[in-house]
Amino acid sequence: MKTNASEELFQRALKVIPGGVNSPVRAFRSVGGNPIFMKSGSGHRIVDQDENVYVDFCNSWGPLICGHRHPEILAAIRDQIDRALTFGTPCEQEVLLAEYIISRLRPLVSTIEKIRFVNSGTEAVMSALRLARGFTGRNKIIKFDGCYHGHSDGLLVKAGSGLATLGTPDSAGVPEGFTNESIVLPLADTGALDAAFAKHGRDIAAVIIEGVPANNGLLIQTPEYIKYLRNITEENGSLLIFDEVITGFRLGFGGAAVHYGIKPDLAAYGKIIGGGMPVGAFAGRSDIFKHLAPDGPVYQAGTLSGNPVAMAAGLAQLRLLDDSLYEKISGVGKILEDSVNEARLDWKIARIGSIFWFHRGETPARADKIERESMKEYAGLHRRCLEKGLYLAPSGYEVGFISSPMKEEDAALLADVAVNFFRSR
Repeated sequence: MKTNASEELFQRALKVIPGGVNSPVRAFRSVGGNPIFMKSGSGHRIVDQDENVYVDFCNSWGPLICGHRHPEILAAIRDQIDRALTFGTPCEQEVLLAEYIISRLRPLVSTIEKIRFVNSGTEAVMSALRLARGFTGRNKIIKFDGCYHGHSDGLLVKAGSGLATLGTPDSAGVPEGFTNESIVLPLADTGALDAAFAKHGRDIAAVIIEGVPANNGLLIQTPEYIKYLRNITEENGSLLIFDEVITGFRLGFGGAAVHYGIKPDLAAYGKIIGGGMPVGAFAGRSDIFKHLAPDGPVYQAGTLSGNPVAMAAGLAQLRLLDDSLYEKISGVGKILEDSVNEARLDWKIARIGSIFWFHRGETPARADKIERESMKEYAGLHRRCLEKGLYLAPSGYEVGFISSPMKEEDAALLADVAVNFFRSR
């Protein structure tokens, strides 16, 4: 495995980009060594600057459900760039994508009636929370330990000292005043939820949760707990927001909302919705969206929101998502899960649909219980996979993704490499 070209690029990047990367986890500091610089991708494979080829189980952290450079997505992009890259005005493409999403989502999730496009999942969540506060006239939000909702100031927050206390900043540069309206609770703890509502209920604008928490491990929640969230928010006049940035259009077209049979008041989307281009969106009830500018007093704007190239890419990808595709990628995921778990090792695969996570122990640990020692073992697995032509996320806390071009033999290869690696420990 050659790395000379990647090493040279990284040294150049260090001189002009903080840490040499434009998103921290890409720096490989969790797995050791220096990052690999990619130059091309096709189907389920990517090629780095040294011509090493990998089966891509990261898929740009989830967006590439149809793999790299799908011909129908490329055709839609080419058709649009022949006409314009951006307008900063309304365009047909944003209407087409909005109509398509609502026409397919609303029969599945009746609360998804309106949608506003933005440029990232972070922006989508930030805007949904502002809208929730503007609609309810309340200030506080509840989020959960282990759930990541982007890097906006009010959400970079860790748990306070008690079950119903307000959170404290989890990043330098975030004033405490930016997080003192955020309450951070442990996942799947109805007692903590009850205590928070008993203390702050009249000022809780919304409860937000990842559809399936998948940024600090894969923490699949029970339907009973998600239903409890729906009930307690309705009882207290608060909104329930699903962060579907990862799960939206991946756990079936209806995401986690359909998986759990729950109708959130608002939902935030990203990743898959853009077909590989930077797109986010927030969607929900019409009566809530009446409060969003220009119709209402809650302000939100973006120069490149609804960009026609991104809208065309997103529409092309979403049109490819049908039941047969979801069955295929889930089936490939099951091959990986069964092959690793049936080996009866300390390490297992947790999986939901086409999302998977390597974890040590019989059951996935909560975010605050993941052993740092296991992350060192994952680092070894990551290096072994690179040597074998398999690209995993460069952090043991992150999940992996299956794309539609993958075959059963790709999952079997990853399982074989992982099982042999862990057996040799």
